[in-house]
Amino acid sequence: MRTFIAIFILWFAVLSGIAQPKVIRIKGSDTMLPLSKKEADEFIKKNKDYKVIVNGGGSVTSVSALLSGDAELGMMSRSMKAEEKLKFQQQDQKLNEIIVGFDALAIIINSQNKVDKLTIEEIDAIFNGSIENWKEVGGVDKKIIAVSREASSGTYGFFKEHVLRDKDYSPSVLLMPNTESIVDVVAQTPGAIGYVGLAYVDERVKTVAISNDRGKNFYAPNIENCKNHKYPISRPLFYYYLDTKEQLVRPFIQFVLSDDGQKAIRLVGYVPLK
Repeated sequence: MRTFIAIFILWFAVLSGIAQPKVIRIKGSDTMLPLSKKEADEFIKKNKDYKVIVNGGGSVTSVSALLSGDAELGMMSRSMKAEEKLKFQQQDQKLNEIIVGFDALAIIINSQNKVDKLTIEEIDAIFNGSIENWKEVGGVDKKIIAVSREASSGTYGFFKEHVLRDKDYSPSVLLMPNTESIVDVVAQTPGAIGYVGLAYVDERVKTVAISNDRGKNFYAPNIENCKNHKYPISRPLFYYYLDTKEQLVRPFIQFVLSDDGQKAIRLVGYVPLK
């Protein structure tokens, strides 16, 4: 009887092991959250033996999640910094970087605002505090309320580097914990302005065309203008993973880079590689 029970337990353990799905945990950029969720949904339709769990929190959280083993894939809306990569070298971990698509960083304002275009220099001045009223950029006499992601966000870092030219944000800028909060605040506040990934733009807010040649040419934030490199605030989107997780994550990455995966990127509102 004991032999039979032991065999049954062993058989059940083996059967349970076979039934367990392979789990990929993805952590990081809120910008990439809708993209990765869409890719995960499409991937598991074709790969029933996988489970994909996607969580945001900001690009910087992907670094700690990969280092601690709490994620197999890190998603970042900026390239990893040298000091972040050094942490992996110190643990003798080889890090891999994959660009999966591109994003246009849209400048959004309240739908009641009559301003429809801004130069990079004006956006810089608004977020560093040099311009404080909409009448200074062709709008009505109303105080500007600038809204940004918090410092853990890759979008925050990208905007600081490429728009503010590494100057500090004004202390008056409101820092939000996630991208949805920026859209909510701008939608509800007539004087507000913020920046979000293209996929987060909805009908509650208005985007403005941007000029990077001091007002000679203005381009709207859309897929085509990003794809032909006319829109000035665009960036690549990254996945990072460790060599030790290569076998587990490779099928998912191959799907994201496939025609179906790139189609999903476009459907979500981002720019595919091709």
